[in-house]
Parts: sequence; structure tokens; C-alpha cells
Amino acid sequence: MSIAMSGRGARVNALSRCAGRAFCAAVPALLTTLACIAAPAPTETLNTIAAGNFAGPYPASDFVIALGSQAALSPSAAWYFADDYIATPRAGIAVTPFARATRAFADVARSAGIDGAGRPPMLWVGAPLVLRDAQIAADGGSVHSGGTDHPLALVPKLALNRSYFDASSAHFLASRPLTLRGEMRDDTFVMRSAWPQDFALDANAVLQALPAGDTSQFALRALMRSTDDGGAREPFAASLVHLRDGAPRAWTGKPVLVIMVNGAQGDDDEAWGGHFAIGTGVAGADGAIGDVLVNNFYSLDIVSEKGILAAPVPLDRYLADLNSGQGWYRPSFLAVAVLDDARATLQIQDAFNRVFQQFWRHQLVYQHATMNCAGISVDTLRALGLPVAARGAASYALGWLAVPYALVKYRSIDQARIAYEYMTEDRTRLLPAAAFEEITAAVLRLAQQGARPGDGPLAQALAAHIVAVELLRVPQWPSSRKFGSWPVVTPAEYYGKVPRDPADAQIVPVPPREFPDRLRDPDLLRSPARRSDLPLIVWAGLVAILAGFALRWWIRR
Repeated sequence: MSIAMSGRGARVNALSRCAGRAFCAAVPALLTTLACIAAPAPTETLNTIAAGNFAGPYPASDFVIALGSQAALSPSAAWYFADDYIATPRAGIAVTPFARATRAFADVARSAGIDGAGRPPMLWVGAPLVLRDAQIAADGGSVHSGGTDHPLALVPKLALNRSYFDASSAHFLASRPLTLRGEMRDDTFVMRSAWPQDFALDANAVLQALPAGDTSQFALRALMRSTDDGGAREPFAASLVHLRDGAPRAWTGKPVLVIMVNGAQGDDDEAWGGHFAIGTGVAGADGAIGDVLVNNFYSLDIVSEKGILAAPVPLDRYLADLNSGQGWYRPSFLAVAVLDDARATLQIQDAFNRVFQQFWRHQLVYQHATMNCAGISVDTLRALGLPVAARGAASYALGWLAVPYALVKYRSIDQARIAYEYMTEDRTRLLPAAAFEEITAAVLRLAQQGARPGDGPLAQALAAHIVAVELLRVPQWPSSRKFGSWPVVTPAEYYGKVPRDPADAQIVPVPPREFPDRLRDPDLLRSPARRSDLPLIVWAGLVAILAGFALRWWIRR
């Protein structure tokens, strides 16, 4: 397999672009079917999350909504979320602590087995108002909720966002009940996200068990690839793949663990790897999953063209936000484990609460090859004791050869590092689809075979309490964007997807977001050495030796 990169090193960089970036160079025209209303100054009223019973695995009444600038946040979190709506624990409710002067996953490992009495320091909800059981008109001009009709408008489209809501979107959403997030401005509801409520668990689905062990990974892959577009244009589907013997199919109010991979985008050659996240929550009435809390990791050091910020976010917003929602860009696949005890989901969310606090303050830094959305999620679960199998590197030999290739072609040490790290990273940590297959296989094995000697506390809790596992295929929301497909699972697949001529690749840079030095806490540990240091040193030594021989030969001549 050859290694070829564009001027930005995109063919190497993009292997695991977990959020799948897409950009446009021009500011798009306003929608013709719906009018976007420019945002006025936000309100200063604190609002209880009263429209739902749960916020992830926690009671919704534990949180209040406010702008980040009005909430009690750490300086680093406040810097990112000052101008957006967030939910924070109300007064008197404890926040999950984290250890200072400690690596993020070491802190998680120390806390393994803790039931998680604390709450996340914040949830990124994006809007102060939630409408349940809402219906929008087929022309997208109005919304019906609570027996009242209101004019409907859209939150403004971000300038760098390549596509947006159009007439096909309105037609798709008008046929079903929706959960909408947004705000009222005079009598107009300004919509930020639109979640189809029929995208839910199906407790009455026919059991179609998957095999346990390694073969379950291939069965999962076959389901994801049952159509050429990964189900992007197909209807929503739910498949029950495990049910404990004798377990009732009454899942309302039961804890759930969500393992999710988002597919490849159809118009972005940095996005063939897809995106990955872990969610925790409680199944709602009729299998509702929109209130599940998704732990979304994304680089904080760039300005996303979709407006994505790394944070715990409700699943309905994660998939359905008009700018940042993954469902507008590609199909998704969810493995949902239903449990009869909340201990495991609280342990998992407690761990991610700790990791996010380390992430916002830059003790843990996002790296596309070595610490991306899949890698952070896998490391967190492994630190808790979940036996997630490793798949190893794609090729150490190619990684070593990639170093001089990148140095000569791009004259860049950074590109040489990236090339080596992509080829030598554990594919379970590198590629979202591989992470999805291995973590889901581990959960199915625990459900079907129980825990093994030496399994950690999380594995034992899951083995004891999993009632059912259901696979959900979530299609892409129709819009002006090209439909996506399933995510690649190997580097070779990736190189088969990207145009051979780098000039043909659909890639546009985004601006950086520099984290201010004044916000760096004094206890931050120095970043660990990168494994690409070794090949750089070895190749530099070889070049120095060869240069010495060449110089000696030249002097003798």
C-alpha cells in the first residue's frame, strides 16, 4: 500500500477524522423555503429541563439551563461555551471530581467501580426550549405543538457549513412526531434540532441473535454494509440481537448503554473513517432514546465548520442539530444494551465526566492518529475494565518507510510524524468502525457468556445486568447534502475511497482555535513522548552517517 498525501497531508491525516469535516468557501444563500432569523441577544433566564424525565442517566430536574457565560464553569469550559446554552447541575448537587496532576485515564482507572454519584459539570444542550410530540408542516412554514401553531424558522446556517435544511428535509420530518430544540422569538419558534421520535428501541422486534466471539464482528459489519450506502436512504430499522432468557420486554425506565458509529460523508474525503461515541441514559416511553447523553469528542483546537464542540450532548441534538448533527451528514449505527441496573451506566458516565474536564483544560489533547474520538472512548472503557480487544497496527514496515517519504515529499517533520502514527496505531483506537465492532462484540460476549476471571468491575456489572441488545440503523436526514455511506474499517479501505490525485480530494482547511496560555492550569503534566520520536531519531542518524561517508568520499576525491 503506497502512502500519498495532499498538500495538507490529507490522505494520511484523514484516516480517522472522527467528526468528518466538510467545508465551503462561500457564504451560502438564505433558504428559499424557510427564513433563518438572526440571533438576538440571549435571554438571562435560568430554565429547568422540564420537558423530559432524564438527562442521560440522571434526573432532568438535577440541571438548569443557562448561557455558558452565566453559569458556574471552569475557566477553560467557560471559554468554549460562553455564548451557547448549556445545562449545569443545580445548587447543592455534586459534580464529578477529577484528579489534578494526573493523566486522564489513570484517574479513570483509580475510580473504576465507583457508582458515580456526581454529575457532569455541564451538558451542551444548545437551546433553552424543548418541544415534544411536535409536528411541522409539509412546507416547513409552521410547527404544531401543544395544540398551538407557530411560525417556524431555522437557526442560521454556519458560513462554513457546506449544506443545509431544504424542501426534502421538511418533507422527511413532516411525516412523523418530532422532538424539537430551539427558542421562541415573539410568536416564532426558531428550530435548532429536529429529532424523529419514531427512531426508537423496538421491544417487540423478532430476536435474531448474533454469534458470540470473533464472528460477531463480521456479522456486525455485514449489517452495516447490507446496502451500498450503508442505509443512508433506507428507513430506520431496529434488530434485536440478544435477549436474556425469560427477561420481560418492558424497557421503559431501564438504563441503556449506547455504542455508536457514524458513517462516511458523501462529499468529504476527510470523513471516510466516520465518527464514534459512547452514550448512557434511560429508555423512555415507547423506546425513546433522544435523552441519552452522548460523549462527543472532537478537536478543540480547530473551529469546526459545523460548530461542533466536544461535550456531553443529548442524542437528539448529537444526531439532529441543523448545523452539527451527524444525522444530516451520514447514516449511523447504534448498539443499545438495555440493563436492569444502572450501576454500569453510572460508572461509564462518571468516567467520561472526568475525562471531559481533563479534555477542556488540555491535560488530554486531541490527536487525529493517536487520541481521537475512537481512541479516547476505547481508552476510557479499557481503564474501567471492559475487555476491548486490540487489532494492532496496519503496518510497522510501511510506517517506517512513510517517515522519509513524507520528509522528502512535504519537507515537514509534522507530516512524517502523522504518517508513522497512522500506520502504527492500534486500529481499534484509530478507526471508529473498528472500535464499534470490538466494543459491541465485547458487550455481546459479556451478555451471552458472562464475565471471565480477571475481567474488571465494569465487565462484571455489564455481564450481570444486560437484559437485551438491539442494533439500530439510523438513516441520513435528507437535505442539500450528498448522501453518505458506511465507514471504512481498515487503512486499505480508506485508500481505496480517496481520489488518487490529491487535487481531486474534497478538502478545505478550517481555521485554528488557539487555547490561551492564561487558561492552562499550573498542575498540567507535560505531554508524553510520541512514538514517532524513535523513527525520526533513527532516520536522522542514518542520514547523518550517510552524509558523513559522502563527505569523506568527496574530500578524498
